[in-house]
Amino acid sequence: MGDKANGHRHPGAAGRATTAGPPSSVRNVVLVGHSGSGKTTLVEALALTAEALTRAGRVEDGATVSDYDEIEHRQQRSVQLSLVPLDWGGYKINLLDTPGYADFVGELRAGLRAADAALFVVSAAQEAEAVAATTRAVWQECAAVGMPRAIVVTHLETARTGFEELTRICGRIFGGDDPDAVLPLYLPVYGAEGPDGHVPVTGLTGLLSRRIYDYTSGTREVLAPGPDGLEAIDRARDRLIEGIIAESEDETLMDHYLGGGEVDERTLVDDLEKAVARGVFHPVLAAAPAADGARQGLGTVELLELITGGFPTPLERRAPEVTTPRGAARPLPDCDPAGPLVAEVVKTASDPYVGRISLVRVFSGTLRPDETVHVCGHGLADRGHEDHDVEMRVGALSAPFGKQQHVIDSCAAGDLACVAKLSHAETGDTLSATDDPLLIRPWEMPDPLLPLAVEAHSTSDEDRLSQGLARLAAEDPTMRLEQNQATRQVVLWCLGEAHMEVALERLRDRYGVQVDVVPHKVPLRETFGERASGRGRHVKQSGGHGQFAICEIEVEPLPVGSGVEFVDRVVGGAVPRQFIPSVEKGVRAQAARGVAAGHPLVDVRVTLVDGKSHSVDSSDAAFQTAGALALREASAQARIELLEPVAMVEVVVPDEYVGPVMSDLSGRRGRVVGTDQAGGGQTAVRAEVPEVEIGRYAIDLRSVSHGTGRFSRSYTRHEAMPAHLADRFRTATGAAVGA
Repeated sequence: MGDKANGHRHPGAAGRATTAGPPSSVRNVVLVGHSGSGKTTLVEALALTAEALTRAGRVEDGATVSDYDEIEHRQQRSVQLSLVPLDWGGYKINLLDTPGYADFVGELRAGLRAADAALFVVSAAQEAEAVAATTRAVWQECAAVGMPRAIVVTHLETARTGFEELTRICGRIFGGDDPDAVLPLYLPVYGAEGPDGHVPVTGLTGLLSRRIYDYTSGTREVLAPGPDGLEAIDRARDRLIEGIIAESEDETLMDHYLGGGEVDERTLVDDLEKAVARGVFHPVLAAAPAADGARQGLGTVELLELITGGFPTPLERRAPEVTTPRGAARPLPDCDPAGPLVAEVVKTASDPYVGRISLVRVFSGTLRPDETVHVCGHGLADRGHEDHDVEMRVGALSAPFGKQQHVIDSCAAGDLACVAKLSHAETGDTLSATDDPLLIRPWEMPDPLLPLAVEAHSTSDEDRLSQGLARLAAEDPTMRLEQNQATRQVVLWCLGEAHMEVALERLRDRYGVQVDVVPHKVPLRETFGERASGRGRHVKQSGGHGQFAICEIEVEPLPVGSGVEFVDRVVGGAVPRQFIPSVEKGVRAQAARGVAAGHPLVDVRVTLVDGKSHSVDSSDAAFQTAGALALREASAQARIELLEPVAMVEVVVPDEYVGPVMSDLSGRRGRVVGTDQAGGGQTAVRAEVPEVEIGRYAIDLRSVSHGTGRFSRSYTRHEAMPAHLADRFRTATGAAVGA
């Protein structure tokens, strides 16, 4: 790794993406970390060291490596997954930069799907315990599938927490029962204190090689350590060696070492690489961008050599679960460029000039431009992604670099590429051969629980709104598009406020749709709180054909979930048989429109007891009108209750936040029905909460739990709203709730 070379090995031409070699020469690495940890800056530093960027930090046409989405520039944060391919020492490294903000966890999950190893970026400039909950959760996800992980500490130049202390924290948080599985490979070398009291980091000490890698000249130079520093180096080195040997596949090595025997450096490096690739040892490194005039950033050479030497190849990753479109299991060879074509769309974006661009990970076979492929997507119909099986012609293949797209001639198993003009492909879709269609099981997506109700700003926007929303949903499977028939609203379900802001900006800037945000409505219902009777009289005799219909009804409340029952108890033919269905139709139509605040009427029995008719002027329409009038008159004489939907909410939080969460739920009229241990020091709290109280709970829970909580919700039933709250909504039809 970094201890194996004295300088960096030159890549290919700067900024030029080439077709990768065999899968053994590819490394797919996802960068994970909380917002502000420095992931994008680290990617640019690695690109500079690999000579993919000029010293000014720009590619040939003047765009920065992260210069892709205008929204990211305005918001000063990453909001989507981006791919940056580099060449280093004969290897192609695909760096997948992910957003650190919790609202964009869908982009993070896509990056995990496309990668074979993860680089966790932790900032020393934040408080010691600021290894965010989302970062810990992703670490556990990687551990569950055995994904190799390493840790990079950034912002040492403005550190609040020292490198050694931060390493111990990472060992405790990420190492779990084995903190010695998280250990540094290098220690920072500090320079002389400046006049402002700042102590710069000038290099790194390689613990295995006992060498100083000095970056003060702008490129890495190898020096011997002074005698006064050897004792500290050896203490850290001994612990590192014990951690490596503990994970060694050679069971005799530990006995040899404990018996006083020396273990040569080559053996240690080989065992270290194997332990990292197996996901059982997690080295900690430090990195910083290059200073003015420097060509290499601190620790970037060491990091690139860890990626190429210690991270696994795509050949070492098991193929994802694959089935036929009808659901039959289908074994797939692991990463065979000559095998059947199986690729997955991990990211979808739109370019105003090129159109739709799909970022694709190829798991088997080789993808080539201009060939026809089968595009298959299943399992996300509830989020606006209808199941589909279509055949499409592949456009140009390219490797992105900022806004540039460098054309490539093929993409073999294990590699990633951008594919143009797959107009019907969506994130999560599978590309396969037309004569052998296959389907990759989609990765798990978080459930969007924050509603955003929108309306077209003008008549011209109405024509573009549905298309813009459909394209937005196609790009982002974490967003759910709902056409709510009960409230007659178009609702985008998002993961948080930042997610909402990005959705609105994309509708406006990318798709040219101006929308107005309106209050989200929860579907309330109405019912009778007591028995009542009503008489409907519809009599018109002046001019032309007359109308005559009179009916009398009785209404009584029923248990929750009973709907609307209609009973005929007319005797003596007061209402002719042929008009009784007309009365029922009028009653049900009025019930659907509501009788008090415009919400559907439910859980009542309506009994037709009497009426009158005319041999000439009575008609189907007249008795429908009379039935509706009778129901409205009965409602005016009775107490009408509003029924609100109640959700079963399950909140999972660390144990220390259980009290605040339960108190918050109680303040929302919630009824806690139970708690269970969720493992890992977490508790699941289950409560029944009215939906009008949890419209913004996705935001509020983050505040209550300091970003550590997550929740799910499911509809259980409608129940009566307290009278003092019902009065608030009864005054206006379609009252907005949920704020």
